[in-house]
Amino acid sequence: MEINFRMELKFVLEALLFSAQKPMNPREIRDVLAAAVEHAEGDENVKAYKKLKEEVITTALEELAREHETAARSYRLACVAGSWQFVTSPDFAPWLKALVGQKARPPRLSHPALETLAIIAYRQPLTRAEIEQVRGVAVDGVMQTLLERGLVEQVGRAEVVGRPMTYGTTPMFLEYFGLANLEDLPAADELRRIPVTKPEGLATVDPGLATAPPEQLQMEASGDKPSAGEAPKVEPTEQTSAPAEAKPDTEAA
Repeated sequence: MEINFRMELKFVLEALLFSAQKPMNPREIRDVLAAAVEHAEGDENVKAYKKLKEEVITTALEELAREHETAARSYRLACVAGSWQFVTSPDFAPWLKALVGQKARPPRLSHPALETLAIIAYRQPLTRAEIEQVRGVAVDGVMQTLLERGLVEQVGRAEVVGRPMTYGTTPMFLEYFGLANLEDLPAADELRRIPVTKPEGLATVDPGLATAPPEQLQMEASGDKPSAGEAPKVEPTEQTSAPAEAKPDTEAA
């Protein structure tokens, strides 16, 4: 009886996803199964799905996806960003483009944008300063592009003085790369091993002011002020000698 139940459930899920106008996640499917009781007209089989758990639905979807993969049809069941939908094989793209017309694709991400996005994806949440520390260059323009494209979003604030904003990826990021979740990202142990030093706070000359240049901070700390026309002397410190100085990206995002 259990096997028949699961087989029938897969047929119900197949019918729902085939008829749905958008991808559906297990919670949305569960809500539909519960609401179907109003249209059951006394059918006990429909009532059996009313309190079905999301884990059972997910298991049935995974089995259904394997069956379609084995059948090697022109379409398959795919999970993207946690939602399930039927998708056609890329092999049939020419005929489908002729049928519906070729849609304008969004511009591709530049190499600097992909680098920055990879750092965020593997090490999120992290601040803009931490991103720059890993990349070794400023990321202001690239971050703006990723935010505008909806691939990155603000997810909170770091627990340091100044509470800088932290960033993470969005569901749009998963859809863009066709991933079910972040666990599907390729292994990148080397990227994760790059040390990132989290500062205790932002060093400023006066409270409330923007961060001053390193040479001015050194001058204030020592109490020396250069005379007119004399360049300030800066002793190397552990903080200034660690990462390379940030340089703005010259390549468009």
